[in-house]
Order: sequence, then structure tokens, then C-alpha cells
Amino acid sequence: MKMNKWVAGAAAVAVLGAVAGCGTAANNTAGGNTAGGSNSTGSTTSNTAVTLNESGSSLLYPLFQNQWIAAYKSVDSNVTLTAASTGSGTGIQDAISGTVQIGASDAYLPAAEVQVHPTMVNIPLAISAQQIMYNLPGITGHLKLTGNVLAQIYEGKITKWNDTAITSLNPGVTLPNQTIIPIHRSDASGDSFLFSSLLTDTNNQWKSSVGESTSPSWPKVSVGVGATGNSGVVQALAQSKYSIGYVGISYLDQATAKGIGYAALQNKAGNFVLPTQANITAAANAQVGSTPANETISLIYGPGANSYPIINYEYAIINTKQSDPNTAAALKKFLNWAISPTGGNTTTNMSAVHFLALPASIEKLSQAQIGKIGG
Repeated sequence: MKMNKWVAGAAAVAVLGAVAGCGTAANNTAGGNTAGGSNSTGSTTSNTAVTLNESGSSLLYPLFQNQWIAAYKSVDSNVTLTAASTGSGTGIQDAISGTVQIGASDAYLPAAEVQVHPTMVNIPLAISAQQIMYNLPGITGHLKLTGNVLAQIYEGKITKWNDTAITSLNPGVTLPNQTIIPIHRSDASGDSFLFSSLLTDTNNQWKSSVGESTSPSWPKVSVGVGATGNSGVVQALAQSKYSIGYVGISYLDQATAKGIGYAALQNKAGNFVLPTQANITAAANAQVGSTPANETISLIYGPGANSYPIINYEYAIINTKQSDPNTAAALKKFLNWAISPTGGNTTTNMSAVHFLALPASIEKLSQAQIGKIGG
């Protein structure tokens, strides 16, 4: 477990509340924060109207907004679920402050912050991934890239697409003598946490000078571009020829529809792999058995010949002390539905955003944490 990963960014956010709004700021505005609901999570419909508000990870947002909100109406018509793509840091702070009931995050709140906020828990909802994308006109197929090369691009040490560090990985591919435009998230972002974690694991200079963070101190690269949210990165990639960026996998279809390519990344075993369901599954299978009871674990750059190197749990950051019993009951019912393979974790819901359903063992751990919620 890499418990230092959150410290440079979101831990400070959680303590101080100094969070810049992030993500695409796209919201589902239905409903307000109305107390109520049934104490029974097994009933078909709550007895009183309840609104459950979610904010946070733009990577999780398409799952909530496009899949879960409509689907859950048929489960409990008295519960209104709202979602806001504000970024992981904001989602965590919102959950801690009680502004929302569900803080969505690509990274867990670490032990040091849980000590400050002892009623908060980290509950995995699904497994996702991140791909490295680029706008390279005329290049077909998938370039091979390593975390070490990516770190040097974002440090400004590798500045041209035809640098030998890249061409040596891609024999037979004619790469242009064009300046690389590195795009990064300008907001406090779980995706930045994941990306900077890979760079930290594969490049010692990055590890010592920048490290892992939701808000890295990006090295000054004159042509570098900051963008807000996954949608913002996709837009920046589409508008900037010869650019490169990191994008959560729930935006894969949106990006490829714009002609943006994505890389095969070198994994810990030295193999170049794509973010396919099979390779994401291989990475998950190699690591989920090490998940502790509190479910806080990094899945970045794990072992396995076929393991894709950037996968992670998508977390709901939850305050176990809710404002009232009806809200607590409605929240427990929704979360148990969300992680169920016959509820929110169906193949249909997961495949729509290229996520993996939770393994049965992790569903059981999440159920135990959901059971702690009260009001």
C-alpha cells in the first residue's frame, strides 16, 4: 500500500478544504437534500422522499450520470440520485463537510486523514483504468510507451515525437519531428494521482522531485497545457496536434470518436499491453486478494505478465454518521445496489464505461463497510 500518495494533494484538501472545483462541472440538478426514506434497505420503494447527492471523480461521473441515476429510479422511485463531475478532491471535501452523501474518488482517503475524520470510510464501487492518449495525425495502431519515457516528456526532457527514446520503442513507425505538447489536469484530480503514481513508480527523478499527488507541481514545460476534467483533456487533445495526455477509461469512446489514439504501456513485467478488459482483469486478479478490510490499496503498476499498469478502485468516500436515519437507510440501500452484480455492477453498466465489476470478495468487504453507516 502506498499510503503517501494522497498526502501531497488531496490530504491537504481534506483537512483545509482548500479545493479548486474540478471536472467538467456537469451536473444532474434534480432534487435537493431532502431527509427521509425507509429504514428498510430491502423494500422496493422508500416511504419518504430522499435525495442522495454525489460529487467528485469525473472518471466515475459517466457511470453515475448515464447509467445509475436512471436505473435506480426503477429500484426506488422515492430516491433521487444526483451527480456532479467536480473532481476527486472536491468530492472528498464535500463528503466530509456533509454537502453530499457520496464523495466519488479515484483514490482513497489515507489513514492519516481518516484519523482526522474517523467517521469516513473508503468503499470501492468498481474497478477502472486510465489510458495514455495522443493526437498524432497519420499514425495508426498503438504506440508503445513506458512510464519512464512519459515522466521525461512531462519533465520537458523529451520534447520531440521522433526522439530516440520513443522511436526505439516503436521500430518501423515513422514519428514526426514535431514538438510534444503534454496535457495535464489543472484541477485537483484523482486521474493526476493515478498518472503521477505510475511516473513515480518508473522514474526515480520524478519520484524525488514531483511524486504522487492529486495536484502535482508539474515541471515547467513551455508548451504544456492544463485542462479541467477528463472531458477537458479530451477536448484539448482533439484541438492540439502532437499532444499527449492521460484520460480515464470511461472517456475512451468519446476520445477515439475524435480520432485520438492511445498507447500500449509497458507493465511491471516489461510487456507492452493495452487497456483491454482482459488486461485490466489480469491486473485486478493479481492484486485484489491483497485488499485489506478498510479497502485502501494502490493497484498501480502491479505484477503479472498481462497486467495493465494503470488500474484502480473507484471509491465512494462516505461519512458513516449521516444526518438522519432515513438518509442513512437510503444511502445503504443504494450503495448495496451499486456494488451488486445484479444491480449497479451489471455487465451492461460496467461495459458502458469500460469498468470491471467488483470481485465477490471485494463486494463482501464493501458490504461490511456499508453496514457501518447510520444516522
